[in-house]
Amino acid sequence: MTTREASATTFEGMLETRGITRRSFLKFCGVIAATLGLSEVAIPDIAKALEIGATSGKLQPAIWLELASCTGCTESLAQVETPDVATIVLELLSLNYSETLSAGAGHSLEKAKEETIEAGGYLLIVEGAVMEGWDGNALRIAGEKGTDIVAHAAENAAAVLAVGSCAVDGGWQAAYPNPGGALGVMKFLQSRGITTPVINLPTCPVNPEWIVAVVVSYLLLGRLPELDEKGYPTLIFGQSIHDNCPRRGHFENGEFVYEFGSIEEQKGYCLYPMGCKGPQTYTNCPIVRWNAKVSWCVEAGAPCAGCGCADPMRAHRNWVDVNTPFLKRHRVIRIGDKGFQPTTVAAGVAGILAVALVIHGFGMKATGRAPHGADFEDAREWDKKHPDQAIFPASLKKGGDE
Repeated sequence: MTTREASATTFEGMLETRGITRRSFLKFCGVIAATLGLSEVAIPDIAKALEIGATSGKLQPAIWLELASCTGCTESLAQVETPDVATIVLELLSLNYSETLSAGAGHSLEKAKEETIEAGGYLLIVEGAVMEGWDGNALRIAGEKGTDIVAHAAENAAAVLAVGSCAVDGGWQAAYPNPGGALGVMKFLQSRGITTPVINLPTCPVNPEWIVAVVVSYLLLGRLPELDEKGYPTLIFGQSIHDNCPRRGHFENGEFVYEFGSIEEQKGYCLYPMGCKGPQTYTNCPIVRWNAKVSWCVEAGAPCAGCGCADPMRAHRNWVDVNTPFLKRHRVIRIGDKGFQPTTVAAGVAGILAVALVIHGFGMKATGRAPHGADFEDAREWDKKHPDQAIFPASLKKGGDE
């Protein structure tokens, strides 16, 4: 065995072969600790747990189901061209099944999935919406209904990770009129009476560091992170984007962008009037950021589209229907098949009222209910009695003797 081969078998060697220093690895462990709500004291424990897991060969089995989606969450996680620490950590998982990433295909891959399900105790990661349309035939995989596949896989799982907004509440697929009957994993499993715990990680796509944090919590602490009533990890989704936005100071000062390409935009003013949904979106995007902490939507100059807004139990509250049009302040109000902006509705109502008042005035005149206007006196009584102090003595000359 060569020196290079020997070093590759150690954890430091694994990091080195991927161009990652020990310092950057420990820094990443610090991020994981913060995401899990742990102090810096926990960083060495996290690093040790990851090192043992990566070198012991005892990998946590995982199944990654691809339902109705664009595979954007898989792409967000994989980052195959630029391996990073997240990739190393996720090697703690034995990804026994993934339509997108698995090297195998066909019957052998489906057999690997079934064997993993029979053994139990695996993590089930679901990307994409469950499609109930046409009795579950809206999505079929390997000759089976997508609804049957996810229900069967969830029953024996230790936990279910619904990654991305599509898996949380139906996302794009559930947008009006939702012909395929898309909905989120949690609501679907509850309707089937399946009680496996579900961790919801919305946004479009999911942030890979959130998946890593949940996996580390499960492997290191032996339990899932604290969840709120929607199945969201509270430490990731406990504060709004507005709370931590670097443009918050401009909001407080009343400094806003009203037009792209303006001086205000160049100065980095608040994007609230341009449709930013930061105040109503609860994620830690400004802290964790994206693409190995390079940037995130608002820092890149785009208003938050609110892709972290999701209600797992109501598919019609998906972030697309709730937040579009993305570059306007108000959402669309839908009446039947017609959609309207609130400002358009208000202007229409005001116009109708104005026309009604004009018609009412003409009607009053035509019916004689308002025959004459009020009579006006040619001068004030006080001026008539005090002509020397009157403001308009010339006018009093005319009718002063009356």
